[in-house]
Amino acid sequence: MSVNVELSEDVKNALINGSNNEESDTGKQVFAQLKENLRIAKENQIPICQDTGMTVVFLKIGQDVHIVGGSIEDAVNEGVRRGYADGFLRKSVVRDPIERENTKDNTPAVIHYEIVPGDEFIITVAPKGFGSENMSRLVMLKPADGIEGVKQVILDTVAAAGPNACPPMVIGVGVGGTFEKCAILAKKALTRSIDSESEIPWVRDLEKEMLEKVNKLGLGPGGLGGRVTAIGLNIETYPTHIAGLPVAVNICCHVNRHISQKL
Repeated sequence: MSVNVELSEDVKNALINGSNNEESDTGKQVFAQLKENLRIAKENQIPICQDTGMTVVFLKIGQDVHIVGGSIEDAVNEGVRRGYADGFLRKSVVRDPIERENTKDNTPAVIHYEIVPGDEFIITVAPKGFGSENMSRLVMLKPADGIEGVKQVILDTVAAAGPNACPPMVIGVGVGGTFEKCAILAKKALTRSIDSESEIPWVRDLEKEMLEKVNKLGLGPGGLGGRVTAIGLNIETYPTHIAGLPVAVNICCHVNRHISQKL
């Protein structure tokens, strides 16, 4: 439940920095309301946002780990089920995308598995609200579009999202891989600490450049105008095919919820 009632330190610090950098009076008022909302949520142990998300789970499993006593997927979904019931969180998942019958326990989760060397088991839980999720985008660029094409996709996606994504935003970008891998990269980028930097020089430079350019769009807090449209922008990359340049932009509002635990 805690991930839905209190943000991680990196996101809280980014909000404070954004508030300090905002220049418009309206933007400052929005930031003040957001910070007050965080205080109330923490003190009363209630959700920061009424949309408590569809639960996305990243499992990093050491190849020397042995899972016994049942299915790991069943265990994850049971954890989600208990968390949403015990925490009185809104159940937002429907069993079928067309028939729309609610599962009434917010399962199933979306689970991504990664097998790595060693004997560690790390679980990252990231409930994702859909106001911002709906404004996300994936584009299959041509290699000739290059880095300028990547930049344009990011800017166009944020501009089209406007106030619908509840800015100030956190933006996750995936570049490379295949159609589906690129989208997972963008989602995973949202779970990376906002104050971290990519180890790849050109990616690190692009993260800084695009955060500045996004904030020059003028959407501002709440989409009401101002200097701070985004408080963070992370980019993850992966090798790709000679004929492709996939780019995915996964937008999240300031309620960028994620928590990791080593088991």
